Amino acid sequence: MTDLFRNRYRIPSAQAAWWDYANNGAYFITICTHDRVHLFGRITNGIMNLSDIGMVAHQCWMDIPAHFPFVELGAFVVMPNHVHGIIIIDNQDNQIETQNFASPQNPSPQNPSPQNQKSQNKFGSQSKNLASIIRGYKTGVTKYATMNNIPFKWQSLYHDHIIRNDGEYLRISEYIVNNPAKWEQDMFNKKDGKGLF
Repeated sequence: MTDLFRNRYRIPSAQAAWWDYANNGAYFITICTHDRVHLFGRITNGIMNLSDIGMVAHQCWMDIPAHFPFVELGAFVVMPNHVHGIIIIDNQDNQIETQNFASPQNPSPQNPSPQNQKSQNKFGSQSKNLASIIRGYKTGVTKYATMNNIPFKWQSLYHDHIIRNDGEYLRISEYIVNNPAKWEQDMFNKKDGKGLF
């Protein structure tokens, strides 16, 4: 379904209109590659084997708290054509300055960690919400791909789910951890997915 906005069709946001995504809370995130193409690696015997860009997608996620100090990470996995992860926003002080995440200095698969940058995010209070965290993460991975001539593109949107209680948190965490072993039944497993493998 699409909406007409400024005489152009657009896909409506999947986010909950009633929720402020700068609120403290735990969020289950899924981000897919464009057309769900298998670019991050392949699964063999239930084990995910990461490609170069898959290793960068993993490392950039692990680096999120270095750039957004009010974020903690829960379970996370890189799959052939998507990532699943839990982001926990725990902003104890509204005056925390967010660092610019989208500035990796040519990370490599041997050392994929972007160097920390002290530049301040230009988006003001918007720099402390979930969308800015995901935008920074996606930009970091895309920048690496561009700098290394890797054909890569994210799906434009991402899926989020607000985790409401401890039981749900544990169930989702278990789903994420076990995702590679259940790849054959995964809804994101496109049998005709083309990619690096």
